Amino acid sequence: MPDWPQHLDHLFEEWPYEFGDVAARKVQGRDGRDVLQLRMDMGVLQLEVTGRPDGGRPGGCDNYMEYLQQLVAAEGEEFELDDTRCIEIDREFVQYYHRRIAWLSLGDFDRAAADADHSLALMDFSSLHAPHAEWAEMHEQYRPFVLFHRTQAVALAALELLDPTSAVEEIEEGCKLIENSYRLQGAEEEDLAEDEFLVRLGEMKTSLEEQYEIEPPLAKQLAEAIAREQYELAAELRDRIARHGARR
Repeated sequence: MPDWPQHLDHLFEEWPYEFGDVAARKVQGRDGRDVLQLRMDMGVLQLEVTGRPDGGRPGGCDNYMEYLQQLVAAEGEEFELDDTRCIEIDREFVQYYHRRIAWLSLGDFDRAAADADHSLALMDFSSLHAPHAEWAEMHEQYRPFVLFHRTQAVALAALELLDPTSAVEEIEEGCKLIENSYRLQGAEEEDLAEDEFLVRLGEMKTSLEEQYEIEPPLAKQLAEAIAREQYELAAELRDRIARHGARR
């Protein structure tokens, strides 16, 4: 038997769970390496900060997707996602989700974005090789959610670099990707207008534009002026765009 207590009473008392909060922290493991801990209801998850969150190396690879890509190269047209491989893909989705929200909670936005990118790439792979359409759709329904996290992360990372203009551009690009994903899933335009992810990103964009007094790009201002039949303003904006192009 180990000479340390097997219960977790001391940990739960020192770090109580609060419903609705994402509580994460970075601590050192017994060997001095950094690990993440995520407080859950009735428990704690411990995640590795590099590679696969559970520390596993499927087939000697950094993660299961990398291992599957090697199998594609080795098996060629015979490659398929059987039940076992589908289960392992689902495990990896969940693991990277937990670590992504931990990074967001800790404000490590670059790492949050990297984990979101991994999930999106795994989603692309899963859809390409899905054993049937229903299995692909089961994962694709979460693409807007992952894109929402990624957009938040890259925008906040830009803001940390004191580049609010890039932050706004990242939000605009993220919103386009989310809208396209919803449309591919059959969403109507009125659904997009009320979507929680798009609404929250829109509020974030508006807040940044107001706080930092960011004007829309000249091309966007021109399109809006033409749409409103403000032709004198449109002519002025065309001249400004032409002068800007000539200086480049």
